[in-house]
Amino acid sequence: MEDDVLIQISNRIKERRREKNITVQELAIRANVSKGLISQIENSRTVPSLIVLIDIIKALEVDLNVFFKDIQHQGQEFPVLIRRREDYQYFEKEDTEGFSYKRIFTQSIKKSTVDIVLLELEPNAQRPQIQTEAYEFKYIISGEITYEFGERSYALKDGDSMLFDGRMAHTPKNSGNTKASMLVIYFFEENN
Repeated sequence: MEDDVLIQISNRIKERRREKNITVQELAIRANVSKGLISQIENSRTVPSLIVLIDIIKALEVDLNVFFKDIQHQGQEFPVLIRRREDYQYFEKEDTEGFSYKRIFTQSIKKSTVDIVLLELEPNAQRPQIQTEAYEFKYIISGEITYEFGERSYALKDGDSMLFDGRMAHTPKNSGNTKASMLVIYFFEENN
């Protein structure tokens, strides 16, 4: 993430904590992190992992969509969050043998509709950049995909994932020589 987005996130955490009359220590306990880490995040001295950031936001009892709404990133409302396969966090559940859990992304879906799609792209598949009224999560199952957002592009390979606001113009391109496939999850917010 870029510095401007990090500062906005840090400030928003501090603002929400103060609005709810929660001390740094109380927030640390609720999010299961150290008091020092909360202080460093609020003062933009450290970048939290996505999992820690989500835990802090949940500890503040704020919906993720509400928290990230209006955060500006060089004129964009929501940054593109990319997680590389090697960054996924392993975790265990009790009474399991032979199970391997990896947490990729956690997203609140309260008051939302979720649409789960398998998308396959032929090597020369094309379409113009489009916009959707959803937050979009992509998990690359196989192949190599380049995601374009306006003039910016991000290269992804099998096992990588990304989360972004679909209201930004975007399109995927198969940058390999074989069919590429990805799991797509759309989170549509319900209008109240």
